[in-house]
Amino acid sequence: MTWPLTSFTILGLALFAGFWWYERSHPTSKVLALVATLAALAALGRIAFAPLPNVKPTTDIVLLSGYVLGGAPGFAVGAVGAIASNIVFGQGPWTPWQMGAWGLCGLIGAGVGVLSGRRLGRWPLAFVCLGAGLLYGAILDFSTWVTYSGSHTLAQYVTISATSLSFNIAHAVGNLMFCLAFGPVFIRALMRYRARFEITWEEEPVARPVAAGGGLAPVLPTVALLAVLSATALAVAGTGAPAAEASARSTGSPTATAAASAVSRAGTYLARSQNRDGGFGPARGTASTPLFSSWAVMGLRAAGRTPSRTRRGTRTATSRLIADARRVRATGDLERTILAVRAAGLNPRRVGGRDLVRALLAKRDRDGSFDGLTNLSAFGVLALRAGGRSASDSSVVRAARFVQRQQNRDGGFNFARRGSASGVDDTGAAIQALVAARRGRGKGGAISRAVSYLRRRQNSDGGFGAGAGSGSNAQSTAFAVQGLLAAGVNPDRVKRRGSRSPMAYLRSLMASNGSVRYSRTRAQTPVWVTSQAVLALARKPFPLR
Repeated sequence: MTWPLTSFTILGLALFAGFWWYERSHPTSKVLALVATLAALAALGRIAFAPLPNVKPTTDIVLLSGYVLGGAPGFAVGAVGAIASNIVFGQGPWTPWQMGAWGLCGLIGAGVGVLSGRRLGRWPLAFVCLGAGLLYGAILDFSTWVTYSGSHTLAQYVTISATSLSFNIAHAVGNLMFCLAFGPVFIRALMRYRARFEITWEEEPVARPVAAGGGLAPVLPTVALLAVLSATALAVAGTGAPAAEASARSTGSPTATAAASAVSRAGTYLARSQNRDGGFGPARGTASTPLFSSWAVMGLRAAGRTPSRTRRGTRTATSRLIADARRVRATGDLERTILAVRAAGLNPRRVGGRDLVRALLAKRDRDGSFDGLTNLSAFGVLALRAGGRSASDSSVVRAARFVQRQQNRDGGFNFARRGSASGVDDTGAAIQALVAARRGRGKGGAISRAVSYLRRRQNSDGGFGAGAGSGSNAQSTAFAVQGLLAAGVNPDRVKRRGSRSPMAYLRSLMASNGSVRYSRTRAQTPVWVTSQAVLALARKPFPLR
């Protein structure tokens, strides 16, 4: 077998393995769209800078994509970006080498992200990009040596490398400059999408938190009614039926009955979506992940079900949660897992052989924030409170102060920092964190201004979209409801310009099988969406007790 044939066989197997890995990760439609966009951006970056030999932002885009999104998406961005850009530059035997080299850059970025907890500064990350540029050049030199060298001697490889050295240095230095210029901003933008859609947090998306406090008080008209519900819940617990059904039978109110029925049906859907490993995927029958499993645990608990008794075969939802707790590392993953562990009735300081609270505290920045982001800092406050830290604890106080300082003039909050456009999801999270930390109260305070922002963002159908002018969706509406509950506002009475309430909007999205649609036209990740929606429908702000 010849050198070219052998090398192309190995390279082909490597590319096949990379794409197989990405396909086996079962990326959602949102992840597919984001990876495709990043691959197109990488290709366009190469084309746009064609007049400058080897000075292109492509390697930076690929490496930073892997740094934030993980190995499989990072590899896909690099490999697809290479073959796409060669539609302009020309395909040839060099194409698979470029696909493999840039795919490797995505993997390197993912490895650096895991090892550093995605906390590298501007300069260290820039030097990683510089090193990736030199590695990319060495691989392309090797491809030239394999493909076009006759005798394949070391001297020939050195000659080829010496000829291309100036180009490789230009590539590496260009990578360093590009990273210094746009690296941190690019990472923050991707972190937002990673947290929202879960390309790894959360990454609902990141998933968004709801605050401690609120409880049932904002919606129960009398103490007597609260007593009736509590007594009924205890009676139902003895029989094993979901508490929501008992609430409906005891109140007689059409609205309360509809809400309780929705909660019960959602809980049933979640229980039936459990996999044999005890965990949950984004939809029924899909592979389990820590993100969706932890959200499902919280949704089950809100629906009145006990995670330790929710099982498929021999594995319970709690056993899967404990297994996941042993391996989560990123800031958002730790925060979400702490909230889920607390909801399951476990101690976040002693679960799976780890102290998750201590691991989270190690992620703090000098200003008290978590990763310098408003949303993750709000999650941090909620997770610390769930982990047993008091509102007066210095770690809670400093993180809450950071969140409060990020409030925009319109009263809302952005995922990252003050100055960027406010969003409903992030404002709901910030309200709940401030309530949990007992900050920003009073007339004209941060919480009051944030609630006013939410009221102004309600759509005519009663729901909320992610930002100004966007259509309503279940997840943003759920976060808004939870923020309102935490602030002591009854969401049933939030009806802007004659619209229906956000609670009615959520109930209108429920499908016949008990799942909650993302919106009128879309039904993606039903397990995740239902888990978040049921928290709002059940009026259960975080941390669940």
